[in-house]
Amino acid sequence: MTALDAANEVPENALDRDLAAVTHAFDLGEITEAPQYLADGLMNRNWRISTSRGCFAVKQIIDVPPGTVRRNLGTLSALATDGIPVCTPLVNTSGDTVAEIDGRGYCVIEWVDGAHVRGSDLPLDQVALLGEQLARIHRALAENAPAPVPAVPPVAEVTGAAKAVAAADRYLATVTALDDPTAFDRSVAEAMEARKQLLGKYGDLHPLGEVPAGPYGWTHGDFQYRNILWRQGHVAAVLDWDRLRVRPYAEEVTRTAQVQFGVEGRFDLERVSAFVSGYRRVIDLSAEDLADGVRRLWWKRMTDFWQLCFHYKRGDDSFDDLFLDDEALLHWWTGRLDEVQVAMTG
Repeated sequence: MTALDAANEVPENALDRDLAAVTHAFDLGEITEAPQYLADGLMNRNWRISTSRGCFAVKQIIDVPPGTVRRNLGTLSALATDGIPVCTPLVNTSGDTVAEIDGRGYCVIEWVDGAHVRGSDLPLDQVALLGEQLARIHRALAENAPAPVPAVPPVAEVTGAAKAVAAADRYLATVTALDDPTAFDRSVAEAMEARKQLLGKYGDLHPLGEVPAGPYGWTHGDFQYRNILWRQGHVAAVLDWDRLRVRPYAEEVTRTAQVQFGVEGRFDLERVSAFVSGYRRVIDLSAEDLADGVRRLWWKRMTDFWQLCFHYKRGDDSFDDLFLDDEALLHWWTGRLDEVQVAMTG
C-alpha cells in the first residue's frame, strides 16, 4: 500500500476487509464487540477489539517496513524483563509477530488500560517521573540492544539556510498556483514568508558540524503522549516502537521535551526543566551535550517542512493542525533561544 493509497482510505473502516483474516491469523477467537478505531495515532492505524479471548490492540502498519516492525516487537520481551512497561505482542499461528494480508501488514498486542495525558496536564512530579522513565528505557535498550551499536556516531544532516529558503519558495509557488486556496493554504503562504524572514535573520546560528555531541544508542524514537499510557500516576505502558533506532540520547530528550511541553505555541519551561532533571537523575547527560541537542532540534524545525510534504505531495491533511502549532512554537522559541536552552539543559 502506498502512502497516497492509505491517505485516501477512510481510516476508521480500513480494518473491515481484513478483520476476519487478522482474527484468524492471531487466533483471537470470536469478535464480541465492533472494533473501536483509536484516533490518537498519527502514522499507523489502531483499533481496540474485544474477542472471546480478551481485549487487544490491532495496528495496521503503513509507514514502517514489516521487517523493521518484527525486529522492534522482538525487543519488547527483553525490555519487559528489565521492568520497562511495554505491551506484549502476540505471535500468530505462523510463529510471526506480523501478519501480511494482501500486502497489508498487521500486528496485535495485549490491551493495557490507561490514559494519554498531554505534557502540560501532568503534575510536576509526574513530569520528572516521565524523564526518569525515558532514561530507564535508554539504559534497558543499551543492555538489550536489538543489534550492536555502531562504533561511529550517527550523522545528522544540517540543512543550509539557502536550501530551506528554496523549499519555502516552492511551497509558496504551489499555493500561489491553486485556483481556490483554502484557509490552510493561505496560512501556509503567510508562514512561508515569515519562515524566510527567520532564516534570513538567524541563519548564522545553525549547528556546527554533522556529528551531534554526547553519547548515543538505541532509542524509542517517538516518546510522546500519544504513545504513553498513564494509570494511577504512573506510566502503565509505552507504545509504538516503530521508530526504534540508534540516535544521540540528547536528540530524544530534547525532542520529547518539545513534543510533550511545547503546547499552544509556547514551551512550558517549568515542565521542560523538570523532565530533563528527571532524566539526568538516571543518565547524567552533560549540559553541553543537551545544549547541542536543543540547538540541532531548533534548527531542524527551522528548516523542515515535513507536514507540508504530507499535505501537498501525498494528499494527506492529517498533520495540518500540527504544522500550524509547530509554526507558532518555532517563532516563540526563536525569540527566546537562551531561555529554552537553560530549561532544556536542566
